Amino acid sequence: MGSRTGLLACLCVVSAVAISEGQAGRPVPPYPANLPLEHPGIQYFQSPLDDVVTRLTGTNANPGPGDLPDLLERLGINADSQLLVFSKTSFQADKISPRSPRAIYFNDDVAVAWVRGSPSMEVAAFDPRQGVVFYTFNAEKPGFTRQQACLKCHQGPATLGVPGIFVGSVYPNSAGQPSATAAIITDHRTPFADRWGGWYVNAAHGEQPDRANAVAPDPAEPATLEKLTVKFNAAGYLTPVSDIVALMTFEHQTQMTNLITRLGWESRIGGEPDIEPIVAYMLFADEARLHEPVEGAGAFTKTFPLRGLRDRRGRSLRDFDLNTRLFRYPLSYMIYSAAFDALPDAVRERVYRRLYGVLTGQDRSAKFAGLSAEDRRGILEILGETKANLPKWWGGAAAGLPPAP
Repeated sequence: MGSRTGLLACLCVVSAVAISEGQAGRPVPPYPANLPLEHPGIQYFQSPLDDVVTRLTGTNANPGPGDLPDLLERLGINADSQLLVFSKTSFQADKISPRSPRAIYFNDDVAVAWVRGSPSMEVAAFDPRQGVVFYTFNAEKPGFTRQQACLKCHQGPATLGVPGIFVGSVYPNSAGQPSATAAIITDHRTPFADRWGGWYVNAAHGEQPDRANAVAPDPAEPATLEKLTVKFNAAGYLTPVSDIVALMTFEHQTQMTNLITRLGWESRIGGEPDIEPIVAYMLFADEARLHEPVEGAGAFTKTFPLRGLRDRRGRSLRDFDLNTRLFRYPLSYMIYSAAFDALPDAVRERVYRRLYGVLTGQDRSAKFAGLSAEDRRGILEILGETKANLPKWWGGAAAGLPPAP
């Protein structure tokens, strides 16, 4: 990894690290304790599922053995999404180290984690109603196995109290063992300086400091990091890189999916949930700005936008900026997700009206000051031409018609 590389952060499909939220200078909503899995409106373990694994096994009850490329192909995941994490933050911790990092691959609906030398792959699939559902897939024996134990780490403050996944930044030692202190959850709001501890990152991103590609040689002072000198052997991995743009995208997506799940669950349990956290996050209101441009190290920067719906001018919410922020049009592409569409009608309507108010300029509060008039109009136009099932009153927004009633 060259002198201008950094190595990135942590999806924990299973994590052994105690996470401290509220650090890294980003706002943390005051979410209460975990929402009840057994509530009649939820029934996480009893309700029928509609995630990609369930659909795959439903069409082929015995999918047969397969290696990592086979599994990714079945799940529709590109290998160029590869992320490498060397901290021991998985149930396969004994096989993970700076010399043998854990690889993570993802798309909008599912993430797969693979450890070199292990036949067991971890799968986290996003169900539109139930949130993230966890499985293992054994390369030597056919079939997926649903895993309940994952919720010990994957339902809590790090996932907003619902089953979910997250990216964590830790201080690892030279063996990859993370310090029990100063572990944080990262997303698009987290400053670079606090991101990607325990991760490899390949990228040109100027002099912006981060925790990537480094270890803490003194357990008594974990915040003191030194860059890794060990040479990572890429044999067996699908690509030799851990792409910074893929990681930044994954950081955004993990908390976006958790917010959507939380809103859906709160709605089904009863009451009127607060929509402000999800609206602010969708609009990147507190995004940590880039001080220097970021360049991807692989094909992800090109292939990710290709999967987006485009308006007549060729614009998509999946288009990257990478000069001062992550995306050119700062509204989350997860608004197209099945999970967003599965929100109860009344709640989804409230979110649409709130987004409309911001994007049409009715709300010009300081919180959304980062959205220029060009940003707001562009997002309105893109959604108006590409988003199915928009409210009927949305249609005239881009043409400057009166606000929605």
